[in-house]
Amino acid sequence: MTENADAGKSKRNIWVRGFFMLLMAFAFQVAGTVMFVVTVIQFILMLLNNAPNERLVSFGSNLARYLQQIANFLTVAAEDIPFPFSDWPSQD
Repeated sequence: MTENADAGKSKRNIWVRGFFMLLMAFAFQVAGTVMFVVTVIQFILMLLNNAPNERLVSFGSNLARYLQQIANFLTVAAEDIPFPFSDWPSQD
């Protein structure tokens, strides 16, 4: 009887993970768009100031870590669900 209960729980966990995978795939697309916008803004600022904006450098680095966390979750290389279900990645 416990084998059936474990199998049912396992199937349910797979469906729950699938739901979170869909959410994170959507978040990946949004974050990719944000990365593109940050890239364009950073390029324009570099043209105007001859130097990158340090805040955008920091944000871009954190956003890249976030995209990596999502990719790891989607490919089942990691079990932790990325932001907003955990902390936003920051520089070490």
